[in-house]
Amino acid sequence: MPGANFDWDPKKDRENQQRHGVSFAGAQLAFTDPHRVIAEDLSHSSSEKRYYCFGRVRGWILTVRFTWRGNTIRIFGAGYWRKGKVIYERENKIHG
Repeated sequence: MPGANFDWDPKKDRENQQRHGVSFAGAQLAFTDPHRVIAEDLSHSSSEKRYYCFGRVRGWILTVRFTWRGNTIRIFGAGYWRKGKVIYERENKIHG
């Protein structure tokens, strides 16, 4: 995602930090993982497509929920969730 800009709602960022212990500023690091996995959120029924980024950050697999707005990645949520780890390991053929 070289050249991409990041954006988020400061209120959602604070809520995410309280709920999941992850800041959106820190969540950007998932996009720097060369083995990151991007998947469309097919369960979201908005007119705006949403996605997941699964990437390794500080030894753990972080799941980031986001959308594209032009050349900007708008982050909605982030956390260390088991399902994201399973998808990351499956897509990267990691056996654990």
